[in-house]
Amino acid sequence: MGQVFGQRWFVRGATLVASIPLLAACSSEQSMLHPAGEDAAAVANLFWVMAAGTVVIWLIIMGITVYAVLGKRRPKTERFADRFILVGGVAFPTITLAALLIFGLALLPDWVRAEPPDLRIHVTAEQYWWRVAYEGPGGESIQSANEIHLPVDSTVEFVLTSTDVIHSFWIPSLGGKMDVIPGRINLWRLRPTDEGIFRGVCAEFCGPSHALMAFPVVVHSADNFAAWREGEAASGIAQGNEAFIATGCGACHTVRGTAASGQVGPDLTHFASRRTMGAGTMPISAENLARWLIDPDHLKPDVRMPGYETLSEDDRAALVSYLMALK
Repeated sequence: MGQVFGQRWFVRGATLVASIPLLAACSSEQSMLHPAGEDAAAVANLFWVMAAGTVVIWLIIMGITVYAVLGKRRPKTERFADRFILVGGVAFPTITLAALLIFGLALLPDWVRAEPPDLRIHVTAEQYWWRVAYEGPGGESIQSANEIHLPVDSTVEFVLTSTDVIHSFWIPSLGGKMDVIPGRINLWRLRPTDEGIFRGVCAEFCGPSHALMAFPVVVHSADNFAAWREGEAASGIAQGNEAFIATGCGACHTVRGTAASGQVGPDLTHFASRRTMGAGTMPISAENLARWLIDPDHLKPDVRMPGYETLSEDDRAALVSYLMALK
């Protein structure tokens, strides 16, 4: 019986250990094992060190188990037992855990001596989307939503808060996560090292559409980021905004340069230039936008935006055309 028990646990453990390298095959868009930032690289290193330590400990325990089950039954001296307990039960766990603790504490950011950030971004979490505001070099604020753009090799400080419930801001490929709490401002710094498009998410359950509260993160070169910020600062005037104003959309949304100045929902000034809509729910397209306008709650449960099913097809088409022109 003991032999069978030992063999089963050996097979299960071997399968678990063998599967660890397969984790590296996860999609790099949202994986801490494909770091694209300094903080994510530190966390990935900690993971691999702890995984290696786990493998070593597992091999030792399995070796002892196999020896105990299959080894020759010989009487042991009291001195051997004392040494075995001292080394295996006291010294080894203490040294191993202390080493892992020291290694982990060394990865904590040093906020006291941190230099001023190269860019500061204010992010406000709402059910179920993200309000984003970039601080300009002259102190001006550039409003956006549900998409974040960053310059590579620059220290970015996020100023995080929430208007309703606790959320959690997390861009796995760039770094760790930070809770976003109503009535409190948390600061979180990241430094992207690779250009590309990554996926950020809310990592704290916040309601029925928690899983539909994501955001693309685009890391640019310094020149491309400067060009993007210059274009984002411009107004989003487009022809045909009569339908947008007439349907009352301007009471909740802002389109800079027009009469629409609502603050309840996301800023739509450059809506069509974004990659997704509904906070990462679906790609931006005229078809998806039309579906969203008819019944947003069906696509994203508990969303606070009302549906426009009662609009005529012509009015809805005009609204879609206007929004798709906001680039």
